Amino acid sequence: MTLKNFRTSLGAVACALACAMAFNAHAALFEDDEARKAILELRQRLDATTTELRKSGDETAQLRRSLLELSGQIDQLRGELARMRGQDEQFGRELAEVQRMQKDLSQGVNDRLSRFEPSKVSVDGREFVADPAEKQEFDAALAVLRKGEFAPAQIAFTNFLKRYPQSGYKAPALFWLGNAQYALRNYRDALVNFRALVAADPEHVRAPEAVLAVANCQVELKDVKGAQKTLADLIKAYPQSEAASVAKERLARLK
Repeated sequence: MTLKNFRTSLGAVACALACAMAFNAHAALFEDDEARKAILELRQRLDATTTELRKSGDETAQLRRSLLELSGQIDQLRGELARMRGQDEQFGRELAEVQRMQKDLSQGVNDRLSRFEPSKVSVDGREFVADPAEKQEFDAALAVLRKGEFAPAQIAFTNFLKRYPQSGYKAPALFWLGNAQYALRNYRDALVNFRALVAADPEHVRAPEAVLAVANCQVELKDVKGAQKTLADLIKAYPQSEAASVAKERLARLK
């Protein structure tokens, strides 16, 4: 019941009481019993109205408490949601960091494995597969030779051929070993290695140069006839090579 209705009810009760008193004061038409009965009824209506109003007030207070509790629960849920969002963001950052570390670790493992896995290389226009250590050792020996350190280069290429006798680097290793030995005036060993190159791989791009180098070794060893034959064989075997052009000139001088 609203306050307005309550006031209206109170007004009605007061009006009724006033009428009753007027009736008593002026010898009203009702008798005493009827007046008492009317007054009791009015009191009962007043009590009922007061009780209903109190009940309505209690329900309103309960509703307010419920609304406050609901508001508190909503605030709690909002806080929990914010906390969960924060945890999600933290989890996302941690996951990204783990993924980055995993990628770095995988790349590191691949890099380490690549140091040991054979790979394709190209030397003197030929491609073949070589171990990383094999390639590194050949490159190191060649670097020593290019610095003009012929004795260390001879040792390096000799050790390389012993360690990798079937290597794709065999022909160039023999060629550069022969050059190092020729520079050291070790003509006999140089001649052997140049011939070994031609015998092992006659189609190699270095083969014509190796044959020419054999003739040079023979000249240094005073084997002119042998050098003449080698130069003639070179011109016949590799007529289009640059080494054949040089061989023709040297053969003409030796005659």
